[in-house]
Amino acid sequence: MRLFLRLHVLDRVAIGLLVVGLLCLATGLLPTASAGDAMTRIAPLLAFLGTVIVLAELTSEAEVFDVVAARVARAGRGSYAALFLLCVAFASVTTIALNLDTTAVLLTPVMLALASRVGIAAVPLAMTTVWLANTASLLLPVSNLTNLLAADRVALSPLGLASRMWAPQLAAIAVTMVCLWLFYWRRGKRGGAGADTGIEQALPDPGALAPAAGPGAARADAVRAGNAGDAGDAGDVRGAGNTDRYRPPEVHRPADPVLFRACGLACAGFLIAILADVELWVASATAAAVAVAAFAVRRRSALRLSLVPWRLLVMVPGMFLVVETVNVNGLHDLLASAVGHDGGLLGLFRAAAVGGGLSNVLNNLPVYLAGEAAVPVENHDQLLALLIGTNVGPVVTPWASLATLLWYERCHAYGVRVPVARLMGTGAVLAVAAVLASVVALTLTA
Repeated sequence: MRLFLRLHVLDRVAIGLLVVGLLCLATGLLPTASAGDAMTRIAPLLAFLGTVIVLAELTSEAEVFDVVAARVARAGRGSYAALFLLCVAFASVTTIALNLDTTAVLLTPVMLALASRVGIAAVPLAMTTVWLANTASLLLPVSNLTNLLAADRVALSPLGLASRMWAPQLAAIAVTMVCLWLFYWRRGKRGGAGADTGIEQALPDPGALAPAAGPGAARADAVRAGNAGDAGDAGDVRGAGNTDRYRPPEVHRPADPVLFRACGLACAGFLIAILADVELWVASATAAAVAVAAFAVRRRSALRLSLVPWRLLVMVPGMFLVVETVNVNGLHDLLASAVGHDGGLLGLFRAAAVGGGLSNVLNNLPVYLAGEAAVPVENHDQLLALLIGTNVGPVVTPWASLATLLWYERCHAYGVRVPVARLMGTGAVLAVAAVLASVVALTLTA
């Protein structure tokens, strides 16, 4: 018991979910056939999730993200408006191409380090990361685990899903940009390095959430150091939140150019494989193998078992088992009644509202799984509307999506304190506006 209590809080949640799921199976609450179907369905998802996180972590270790972040800041040429657009593009492309959990785990520390370089408070960049990790996850199957399930259900290839979801994706990103600018990025809201912006609030002891060895943990010390900043530099940019200019950082040069190029090429090959309709877990495993091979030659010490996202690989099966148990014991009928069978506009809004609302109460992955079973097989657009709700809507509560949980953990670990009340209030505005706009876009492009 003492060992269990010493684990990271999210490790305890993951183990708890798996134990509860196995107990449901052992006691007969979950039929063996239903459990087997669920595990067969998620096996490729787990293989993809495990290998893509290893790929992204090694890519981060090779300083690919750092180089890109520095180039983004320099490309802004000292303009906060230009930097805002570039950060939105950076977070959106990372989410679309490498999946939302990768954005949450690995782009968050890069964005926090970027904040210290350009002299604004960390929260605007942190919120850019978490909001776009969710709202920019509609376009490709790789972008979100729920997309993989939906694409399989409606028999759409990666390009087929993109051709159907490009308009909702653009609408979601556009609404997110407006909310980010109004609530966090405009003059007087973004704050300055070390300034009292009113956005910090006491949260649980960060020591209780200290990063265990695992994805993203290797970056923690560097980010803390970056956030501490140089006193002389901070003096030049303090109060920068009330101006429209910042001082661009120096060019970032990777310590090992060979590793940088190898991991960059591995990521590029991964994206090409996705567009070529290669199975996602095969593409991610191959790219991860290339990165691992490069590190085995150049920096063997970076290869450690903690690169594998064990927490996710335990949490996801447990979550599936628990939700499947609830589903076969009444949730299906409840959701079927709430979602309805209307494939028209009102039915689409209804499905999206149920998906988004319940995702913020429970979690988007189990809600999508249960909701998918409640949507009539022939109602493809209604299923895609449910997907919009469960992907774009989970931005209100910290537990609404796995990506938001991972992001919140990273922020705690790096000493960035985001007030829960402001997170939920601004997130509610974004969720309603972005889901509505995305469903309208889906309808107009039907």
